[in-house]
Amino acid sequence: MEAQTEREPVREDVWLRRLAGEWSVESPAPDGEGTIKGRETGRLFGNWVVLEGASQMPDASVHSSLMTLGYDPARGKVVGSWVGSMMSHLWVYEGGLDAAGDTLTLATHGPVMDGSGGTADYEDIITFEGEDTRLLTSRQRQPDGTWRDLFCVRYSREG
Repeated sequence: MEAQTEREPVREDVWLRRLAGEWSVESPAPDGEGTIKGRETGRLFGNWVVLEGASQMPDASVHSSLMTLGYDPARGKVVGSWVGSMMSHLWVYEGGLDAAGDTLTLATHGPVMDGSGGTADYEDIITFEGEDTRLLTSRQRQPDGTWRDLFCVRYSREG
């Protein structure tokens, strides 16, 4: 098997590299009572970024997650995946940056969270607010075609 050499970075690679580092994580609990707090470590893996997180829930349980993101020049898209210890679904991403280069929108498809067994389209939207703060907003497409925000997580760079 022939080793592949790293390619010249493009705009998406530069943007994704901003995710590397140590981050504090905070968001309201899904039920609106309490706050979820945690940490995330982003590290570079060639042209990929790997984000590993752990958060303590209001019930004192700890949830872990792993996200991978990279730019696929053949598809012209940012691609990736997300898994969390609290569910069995592998979320597969495909998306891109907005024209301003501040926001990455990742489309995915997965189970509806109401226990009905149905599926829906989702978007995870990552927006930088300067270099040391970013937001992740997750939303779900509703049957009428509109989007409903599910949650928003704030990340603050440590150190």
